[in-house]
This record gives sequence, C-alpha cells and structure tokens, in this order.
Amino acid sequence: MTSERFFGLIPAAGAGERMGPGTPKQYLMLRGRPMLYHSVKALLANDRIDTVFVVLAPADREFRQHAWGEFGERVAPLYCGGATRHDSVLNGLVAASSTAQPDDWMLVHDAARPCLGQQELQRMLDALATDEVGGILAVPVADTLKRADPAGRIQTTERREHLWQAQTPQMFRHGLLLHALSRTAKMTDEAGAIEALGLKPKLVQGSATNLKVTYAEDLQLAETILASFGRQT
Repeated sequence: MTSERFFGLIPAAGAGERMGPGTPKQYLMLRGRPMLYHSVKALLANDRIDTVFVVLAPADREFRQHAWGEFGERVAPLYCGGATRHDSVLNGLVAASSTAQPDDWMLVHDAARPCLGQQELQRMLDALATDEVGGILAVPVADTLKRADPAGRIQTTERREHLWQAQTPQMFRHGLLLHALSRTAKMTDEAGAIEALGLKPKLVQGSATNLKVTYAEDLQLAETILASFGRQT
C-alpha cells in the first residue's frame, strides 16, 4: 500500500541577493512576522501535512530568534543547507530520511512564496495523492513572450499556447525526488530533475496570488495579498 503521509520541505538557506544587502530574504518582515513564517504556516494550515522541514544554512542564527511554538513539533529545522537550492533540497531530503519513508509525499515550497492559498494547496493534494509521478502548482502564461538577442532587442515572439509558469509547492515521493536530485546537475526546480528521469509531472492549476517575492517592491504586494486572506499573525 502506498503512503498517504505528506511532508513539507522549505529550502531557506539562501541570502536573497536580488533583494539587496542586509537581512536574508526569508527573514524580511511581513505583517509582523518573517516571510518564512507565512510560508511554513501556509503548509501547516492543512491538517494532512505532518511536518515541515526547514532547511537552513549551517551558520543560521536567525531562525531561533523567532517564535515557532504555535506549530509544536510540526516544524523541524535542518541545519544542512547548501550553496544552491538544488543542494539544499537534496541535503534536506537526506536529513529527513530518518523520518520520511521513500513513498511518503514531499511538498517542496519556496520560503519566498508566503501567499500560498489553501484552495490551491488542497487542489494539489487531491489531484496528486494517487498520481504515479507527482506534479507542481503552475499557472498558464498570460503575457506575450519575447525572446531577446544579446543586444537586448526582440529576436522573435514566442507562442504561449501550452506554456505554464511553474510555482511551488512541487510534490513528489520522497524516494523518487531523492533519486532524481542525486543524479542530475543543478536544477532550478524539482520538476526538472524528475523530467530528467523521463517522467512527466502533472500541472495543477495554481493562482497568480502565489507570487514569489524576488524584488523589494514585491513585499508590499505580498502584504496586500496576506491581508486579503485575513491571516492572523
């Protein structure tokens, strides 16, 4: 019988250089709490998720400066983050092997996506719980896409039919994802490693509100979205 256990894994060892120097992006404040808190809370708001593993840099001293007690033992910090997302997720999967079994589901979520909606998360769990491969949240591309030449001029207009913008969580069996990341080069997302095995992850409709906070101006938008959710801090 396949497992019905679900775990979250959030790589949070990066410095977030595109936000500028200073506090690492995952610890920037949103509604009085670090952004990482909101990403953790979004996963744990669903009772089907057992534990969220948070992969931190070995020298991280910030995590313990914040209150996580409301989640009890459902938050597990792992001080094994690497230089890249690929390394952090892989290291986190290895460290989580003492708790998660190979056929347990692992939902890898960005620390900088604090606005994951419960409707989208539930849709993903329902759509993928019996899937043979797993899949990701994503939204169809709505804007016209232009390919640029090295000089920054439009080279061609790309057709956007059947193109999707990948989001997180990305949900795969622990053992399959560990195997995929162990044998692939550096990947920008987990689905890419699964694809490299010749498998085809499923696309699950997400939401534009599940934005990734990348630049300083994204913080205000995230504040507005969280306020619209009515999340308490």
